[in-house]
Amino acid sequence: MKKELMIPVIACFVILPGLSFGQTAKKKNVIAAKTASSAKIIAATTAEISEGKALVMQSDCMACHKIDTKLVGPAYNNVAKKYPATAANYEELADKIIKGGSGVWGPIPMAPHASLSADDAKKMVRYILSLH
Repeated sequence: MKKELMIPVIACFVILPGLSFGQTAKKKNVIAAKTASSAKIIAATTAEISEGKALVMQSDCMACHKIDTKLVGPAYNNVAKKYPATAANYEELADKIIKGGSGVWGPIPMAPHASLSADDAKKMVRYILSLH
């Protein structure tokens, strides 16, 4: 093999595999983004947003969350940026509000809100995801 060809060939075997290390999370985000882009976006109505906002403001949510600033939990604007307004995300996030959760935004767990109905939790999620 000619010397001029050896360097690019070696670079392909040494450098390119190294680029894949640490990319797993990034690849997952790309996959999630593709999945989200193929899912149908369901815009909340003005009434749903208003009802959801009222429920959020009446709850203990604002003790840990703010609209545009991270407090204990993520800012609602950041949640809205991360999760497209799809039926699957409405379900998943409403379930997380009711059951609680941890690990997505850091080590501090979100307390469960077991007394909240699934319908009210979805209204809250519709409001939060409308903030993007």
